[in-house]
Amino acid sequence: MTRSRWISLGALVFFLLAVVFVLSMPQFSELKTDPPRKTAFMEHREREWRKEGKTLRIQQVWVPLTKVSPYLTQAVIIAEDDKFWTHEGFDVEAIHKAIEKDLKARRFKFGGSTISQQLTRNLFLSPEKTLLRKLREALITWKMERILSKRRILELYLNVVEWGEGIFGIEAASRFYFGKPAFDLNPEESARLAAILPNPRKYRPTGSQPYVMNRARVIYDIMVKRKIVIPEYEEVKEREEELPPAEEAPQATTEKEELESQK
Repeated sequence: MTRSRWISLGALVFFLLAVVFVLSMPQFSELKTDPPRKTAFMEHREREWRKEGKTLRIQQVWVPLTKVSPYLTQAVIIAEDDKFWTHEGFDVEAIHKAIEKDLKARRFKFGGSTISQQLTRNLFLSPEKTLLRKLREALITWKMERILSKRRILELYLNVVEWGEGIFGIEAASRFYFGKPAFDLNPEESARLAAILPNPRKYRPTGSQPYVMNRARVIYDIMVKRKIVIPEYEEVKEREEELPPAEEAPQATTEKEELESQK
């Protein structure tokens, strides 16, 4: 086959794939106002449970964003996507760093996902890490960011994201772990819940797992630094007394670097 025919064949395949992608794009009109039906990720978990002989069921309670603690929403944004309010679906800097990290480690984990990308995966896609799935994820995220408001994307995410074995959404997570509605979560509880999102089946927001305690502390400290949380006077005094003398103070790191070190 000549080179020109190979080019023509490649162009045809690309065109057909583009058509398939466009035709398979989900519609977002219902998501503007209504809670989503069972997500693709929930269905994936149910298939896993059946295969493993488990009798688990989805625990989920839908709540509007106004019924979620502001501490929790801020903690999740800090932990998962600090540029959420300003980007258009993708954090280019985070993606670039993730690619560099993958190349150095000779692996491809496709990191650097925003809350919008994570929501796309939860709602519509499988958790498999393939280039084709990543392309679909990018196209759907691009479309979603242009149809849904940022507040709605965040509201959807907090209601469908996995927070433990069979636990989906912040209301179910708050009731399960802390015995209270999501609106009543305090800053420490919020930081702990945000800390486990990278691997909610391995970690728990309660208890004393070192990873959770360290990452929650970083998130909480950022909330204090940004005046999202105003600690009591005695707590501030104790923190100041624990600091080393100025000449011994360690070199400062950025908030993002400190968070990344906890992952």
